[in-house]
Amino acid sequence: MSTAMTDRSYQLPPLGQNPSSTAQGTTPGSFALRPTLKPGRAGALTFASPDTPGMPAPSDKTAWDFMPADWILRSGYGTEPGQQSHEQAAAWQPPAGFQPITQLEFSRMGIVTSEMARVSEREPHLTPEQVRDEVAAGRMVIPANKVHLKHKLDPMAIGRASKTKINANMGASPVSSSTDEEVEKLKWAERWGADTVMDLSTGGDLDACRDAIVRNSTVPIGTVPIYSMIIGRKIEQLSPEIILESLKYQAAQGVDYFTIHAGVQREHLPFINKRLIGIVSRGGSLLAKWMLVHGKQNPMYDHWEAICDIMREYDVTFSIGDGLRPGGLADATDQAQLAELVTLGELTERAWRKGVQVMVEGPGHVPFDQIEFNMKLQRRLCHGAPFYVLGPLVTDIFPGYDHITSCIGATAAGYHGAAMLCYVTPKEHLGLPKKDDVKQGCIAYKIAAHAADVALGIPGSRDRDDELTKARAALNWQKHFDLSFDPDTARAYHDEDLDVDTDFCAMCGHDWCSVRISKEIVEFTSGKDEHYKWDKAKVTAALTPEQQEILAKRGVLSPEEIHRLAAKTKKVMTEEAADKASCHSDYVDAEVARKLQEKRGDLVELIVP
Repeated sequence: MSTAMTDRSYQLPPLGQNPSSTAQGTTPGSFALRPTLKPGRAGALTFASPDTPGMPAPSDKTAWDFMPADWILRSGYGTEPGQQSHEQAAAWQPPAGFQPITQLEFSRMGIVTSEMARVSEREPHLTPEQVRDEVAAGRMVIPANKVHLKHKLDPMAIGRASKTKINANMGASPVSSSTDEEVEKLKWAERWGADTVMDLSTGGDLDACRDAIVRNSTVPIGTVPIYSMIIGRKIEQLSPEIILESLKYQAAQGVDYFTIHAGVQREHLPFINKRLIGIVSRGGSLLAKWMLVHGKQNPMYDHWEAICDIMREYDVTFSIGDGLRPGGLADATDQAQLAELVTLGELTERAWRKGVQVMVEGPGHVPFDQIEFNMKLQRRLCHGAPFYVLGPLVTDIFPGYDHITSCIGATAAGYHGAAMLCYVTPKEHLGLPKKDDVKQGCIAYKIAAHAADVALGIPGSRDRDDELTKARAALNWQKHFDLSFDPDTARAYHDEDLDVDTDFCAMCGHDWCSVRISKEIVEFTSGKDEHYKWDKAKVTAALTPEQQEILAKRGVLSPEEIHRLAAKTKKVMTEEAADKASCHSDYVDAEVARKLQEKRGDLVELIVP
């Protein structure tokens, strides 16, 4: 009797490239689309995920299709022998006497600015000419107010051709914080990897706080100017004059990008009626009330061109706000959110015609299955303008842990097209984030952004992962920690259980350590990299105050245990001349070693034969 054989063959999809710039990794490579770094429409799918069936296709337009009427298209630039250019591309001739101000205008004229060159230095997978072409297409922005450039700003880029960026929100409120605290949080956010920072202050001296943040910041600073516009007045008193005056003031201070909620329109408001949580955007709710009181259209929308003129003067980038973003899963991808997104596409086109750089803001609270659609609908409606998303949060029932619920969504958003991820801290929905909340939010979002970059196959994005893997395989603990994003936490957690750097950790102990066993198998290359070879057990140094604090905040160790770790002496688990610690069963009786590995409180005792 014959039986059918099960077909167990498989074939990897013919996609992507190995994300490691040295192509030394062990995985087949990125399953993302092969990147095509080209000017104009041809570059629309640079570092993109394959589309699930039914997803909106990319727009067939870029910023090059929304030019001022008096600009003339001329022949390609950068095509002469010896010129360093990525591609032949068309460029534009402005009217006589025109002086470019914004990065978008310079790029349209074929000019590589010093800011574009700096972006290329920071993102080695891009040439200055590629940066120029992406800015010209509207797919990349360089938020760099001309005033802030005179202070400490280090130019950076936001766009799908560059690495995924993260933003940290902070700001004083009427009930908490101060200018000094906010500057401290700014430097802390920079320390933990924030690529931009938004000052969302609604209390205290807003102008002084903003000025201090701009002067002390090396990263671009964003604001939501409407918060300042209503200080000392009711929202009903807002006028076009107040709007333009406030924008001019903040632009002159050096703010790099403004969130303007111009997409919320009168005709969208009936769509809110059946939402579970209505409008959760502060700017969106304020403008909705203004429209209902006055019976008029959103003044930000009506005066968009005048706003653009102020933005252009200082090269302030738009972050066109999503005032109708969903505040709960039940409201995601509804008629209100998508109607506003259509308007954001229109506003993007109008800003480009005025020569102003644009990124677009997105949701919010979105179930995991809807994230790709949201990213790719924006890509189509806004012609590839960088998408800057909050989260998204993929569930609503974990207050206190929303940095985790949201970074899950943020990873998916980055893979499917978002260019910048706005962090969420453990205090989201609960209160104003403190210093440690800022750190936790930044780290969660660095994880999300880095995971997306690796998945997209951005060259060089996986190199550090591979190096850490080699250090881990060699059981070279110090190199392991040095390559980690947060060495202090890694070291503190390791030393909590075993304060000797040896060829195993406290998870398995010596005899059960798979990494140690693999390293010892002659046929395996694992753990034998020349740059990471190391097999001497070393007693670790006493924990630093920062590392002590990390353990204290865990709430696991007693004060006595932390003190013991912090004050280690030469009474250690090894003899002066020994190469290996006595917790190795290869060097002492196995039962003695096992007891040492299991005993938390006495790990630093000297074993005398």
